[in-house]
Amino acid sequence: MDLSLVIPVYNEVENLSVLLDEISAALDGKDLSYEAIFVDDGSSDSSFELLESLREDNEHIVIIRFRRNYGQTAAFAAGFDFARGRYVVTMDADRQNDPADIPKLIARIEEEDCDVVNGWRENRQDPLLMRKVPSKIANWLIATTTGVYLHDRGCSLRLFRNEVVQELNLYGEMHRFIPELCSFNGFQLAEVPVNHRPRVAGHSKYGISRTFRVIVDLFTILFLQKYSDRPMHLFGNVGIPLGLAGAVILFFLGASKVWAGLSGGWEGFHTYKIGDRPMLLLGVLLIILGVLFVAMGLLAEIIVRTYYESQGKRVYRIRDYVSNNEEEPNTQMA
Repeated sequence: MDLSLVIPVYNEVENLSVLLDEISAALDGKDLSYEAIFVDDGSSDSSFELLESLREDNEHIVIIRFRRNYGQTAAFAAGFDFARGRYVVTMDADRQNDPADIPKLIARIEEEDCDVVNGWRENRQDPLLMRKVPSKIANWLIATTTGVYLHDRGCSLRLFRNEVVQELNLYGEMHRFIPELCSFNGFQLAEVPVNHRPRVAGHSKYGISRTFRVIVDLFTILFLQKYSDRPMHLFGNVGIPLGLAGAVILFFLGASKVWAGLSGGWEGFHTYKIGDRPMLLLGVLLIILGVLFVAMGLLAEIIVRTYYESQGKRVYRIRDYVSNNEEEPNTQMA
């Protein structure tokens, strides 16, 4: 199989027939063996029934039907698990992505030494305030914090080598950060301008609340990028300064109390009050927070080691293996 298309579907019955015709027009004459995996994400309309009827006349169609609506991340994950193609394409079912761009993506990945080709909607056909502006803000924020710079990380039209999608562990709503997850795993990214079309049928599933969820999920991505295999570096770098600051405050208050006793005798020591000062409470609070952060870091280190060692997971990924040894490498070690 040369190509697998992974297409999440949620109440898109009005678009499916036309989309399938466009896919056939784009790929049938390209000497490519392909499959179109439609993942029905718990649609409440007749999307599944239509796909079944279309499949009777089209051998390329593969249907996966969820028991309920799990979200786009789960739909992509299911499609990746069942994809048989050497290349895997993701796209939306709303027909805003143009299947005619798929050969362009394939040409780019074959002519360049890259693993993922992202679509770039240069002329995006979406509402300005509800879609374009929030998307630009989120794109700038993610690029600045993760160091993965793309013109358009929100475009669902992407092409992957199959080994890339097998390395992606998607959960929650991590489909928004697929470029970042690919980059963290050491895969090379490229970007190609693609056609973007206005929605002509069905209803958009996106809202302004999506932007806020992106910001929240960004914390998870940053942790996975920098501290997933060394969480103590994060918790320790926060906890130790907090504990030291608390210790300095308490030392200052204690030294002031002792100095009052040395300079004024017992009466000076007795009359110099520190128990009702806010600085005392602040110092104690900072020390407690410091201890808690270090303790959380130790627990996280234990969990990370259990995660890697119990499942035999590796903390590295090999891109090439070159050797004069005729024996096959030990894949558990390589």
